[in-house]
This record gives sequence, structure tokens and C-alpha cells, in this order.
Amino acid sequence: MSMKKVDLIIHARWVVPVDAKNSVLEHHSVIIHNGRIVAVVSQEKAQKTYTADSEQRFDNHCIMPGLINNHAHTAMSLLRGLADDLPLMTWLNDHIWPAEQQWVSDAFVEAGSELAIAEMLRGGTTCFNDMYFFPDATARVADESGIRANLGMVVIDFPTAWASDVDEYLHKGQLLHDHYRHHSRITTAYAPHAPYTVSDDALNKVMTNAEELDVPIHMHIHETADEIKQSLETYGVRPLERLKNLGLLSPRLIAVHMTQLSDEEITWCADAGVHIAHCPESNLKLASGFSPIAKLTKKKVNVTIGTDGAASNNDLDMFAEMRQAALLAKAVAEDATAIPASTALKMATINAAKSLGIDEITGSLTKGKSADLIAVDFSGIESTPCYDVISQLVYATGRHQVSDVWVEGKQLLRDRHLTTINETKLIETAQQWAIKIGHSDS
Repeated sequence: MSMKKVDLIIHARWVVPVDAKNSVLEHHSVIIHNGRIVAVVSQEKAQKTYTADSEQRFDNHCIMPGLINNHAHTAMSLLRGLADDLPLMTWLNDHIWPAEQQWVSDAFVEAGSELAIAEMLRGGTTCFNDMYFFPDATARVADESGIRANLGMVVIDFPTAWASDVDEYLHKGQLLHDHYRHHSRITTAYAPHAPYTVSDDALNKVMTNAEELDVPIHMHIHETADEIKQSLETYGVRPLERLKNLGLLSPRLIAVHMTQLSDEEITWCADAGVHIAHCPESNLKLASGFSPIAKLTKKKVNVTIGTDGAASNNDLDMFAEMRQAALLAKAVAEDATAIPASTALKMATINAAKSLGIDEITGSLTKGKSADLIAVDFSGIESTPCYDVISQLVYATGRHQVSDVWVEGKQLLRDRHLTTINETKLIETAQQWAIKIGHSDS
């Protein structure tokens, strides 16, 4: 029998494909050709069946799908640590929004996005769902770096450096969508900021356009108790009820934060097929509240995980978020079985892909999907002993253990070194921005 020729074979001690059985495949190989997964087979079968241009061995590693950060403000990495230990509205009104007003530009977003993408790749994130101004700048960096990205077509009622009114936000979003509509790694979503910053009229336009373009809607909702109070005073109903009355609750909606939820509202989300982007560390840092993840998953709501921006986190570490999501859910539910490690892992991979409508492309290691995968080093003291690989990934793995990263079969991180981003130049640029921003803030 003749051997099948492929581009790349990755041999590993363990492969975690992320499937319904929570499989852990020992001494398996991932076969990759033309950027896609051809098969996941035993090493013995791989050696008998395939020959490759390149073979890589990871005898002490776990190969798994790349993580998907389902809520980010990438460019805000340049504001990391600028205004810490403050409540959300003070943080926004007195510090972040003034800083953005002064500094946000195409150049700022390009530099901040590159910094964030480098951090995410080094931490095993192969795809991110972004919400920020000048998304075309983020798109350029995502394109050049090789990462997968879903970019928000931002809509907000007030003028910014990006656009002057709702119609201009929508127009610029449409241009972004049109430019990348056939791109294999870059997709778009409408990103109305939040119920308190976007009017009913603007939301109606967003819903119409989202239907026409067949894209998700990505929005901060029920982030704080203060947001609920404001909505009751302004509209006479809680934000989610207002959005429900507008028809916004649907499988298109990725609702971010959702820390203030009644049982009735959880049922609405379940019935409508709403996806949740849970940001545990940001919610803890801003004391925004606790999303009832255990209740949501019991109702079969699709829960995903995001980091939020580095200005409110202060990192883009999806391994830390996975662990935090599982632990916090147990504490809130007062139930140690609430969110097992396997569920947290799905939240950070296939669940997020599903919410973005790209689960047939990425989110798990199965035949035909894009080769978006990472190698996690289990050889160190911190990973010894290992009784349960999935448990180890969620509860005992740090992002520094990610050694190698591939997107569409292209290696973007090799032995902890970025292959498409100049790390020295990146750090110099970020430090130059920090000097400017820091001087203006003092």
C-alpha cells in the first residue's frame, strides 16, 4: 500500500480533540495537509500510512485545539494598569474614556492589537472575538500575524475618533465586512457597545444589518447592578427585557458578562439560543458581580469564556480564565461538581466557535477542520504527576507551558518564539506609547 503524502505530522504523548466523550488519546498523531486536519490517528498508524514534508515530535506534550478568547478589546493592552482598583463607571468615565478620547487612533489600535495578539499567541489563544474602534487596524495585524479573529463592527450612540454617529459606524462596519468577507481567518460581527450606550433605533438597524450579512451580534449586557438600575429609571424595564422586546435575543447574540440574571432571564436566554461570553477575572477585578454559570449550563445555554481587555483584567490569559471560570462557578453554586474541567475546556474552545458560527472550521481537532492547535508542555514539576490530562489543563496549567502554536497549519509560535511578530520591535513600540500616555496621565 502506498503512503499518503501530507504537509505535516505532529506526534504527541497526548491529543485532546475536545469531543462529546472528553477523549484523551495517548501516543497519537495529528495529520495536517493544506492547513487542515486530515486525521487524528495512533502514532503507529500514522507511521504506516503517511509520509510528510515535516514531522514534529512532542513526547512530553499535550496537543489540543487553540483557545478562543470570546470577548476582547485588544488595543486596550496599551492601557494595561493605567487605572486600577476602581468601580466600573468611575474607571470608564474618569479614566478610560478620557484616555481613549486623547489617544485612540489607527496607530494606537495597530500597536495595541499587535501587543495583544503576541500575548494571546504565546498563551495558546488562536482566535479572538474583538470589540474596539478602528477594527480595520486590528484586522491588518491579525492578517499579518496569522491568528484567527472575529472583529466587531462597533456601534455606539456618541461620536469617537472612529465615527461621528450611528450611520457612520454602520457604514464603516459594512466596509470592514466587505473587505474581509472571503478571508479564511477574519470574520466580523456587529458590536453595539451596551444597552446604556446604544438607542433602540440603532439596535433595530444593527438587527436588520446582522440578518442581511448573517453575522453575530456581540454586546455587553447586564454587566453591573448599576446598569440595571439605570435601565429601570430610563426605560422602566431591565436591559434584557428591553432587548427581548426589541427582538434582539436570538442565536445571533453573544451577551457579554451577564452577571445580574434572574431565573426568568436565564430561561429567556435558553429559549432564544443566546450565547454568553463569561469574563470571570474582569468581573472579579471590577466587582461587577457573578454570572450564574452553573444555572446557565443546566438550562443548556451555550457559555463561552473571554478575557475582556487588558485594561480591566490585566492579562489575556485564557488558561487562567478557564480555571477561574470553573472555580468561581463552584463557589457561586455552592456545588463542587458544578462546572467540571471538561466543561470549562469546551467553554474556551468549541462553545466559543459555536457562538461565532465557525464551529465547522475550528474549536476541536477533527477531520476537515482548520489545523488550529497548540502544544502544552507537561514535562515540568508543575505538571507531575498527571492522572487526568483534562483536569491538568484546566486546574494546573500555566500559559508559559504553551510551547508551540499553529493556525491553519502554519506555525506561529515555535518553542516559545513568535514566528510572525518581531518581539523586540513590538516591546519598543509599546514602551514608546506608554511614555506618551503615562506623561499625559500624571
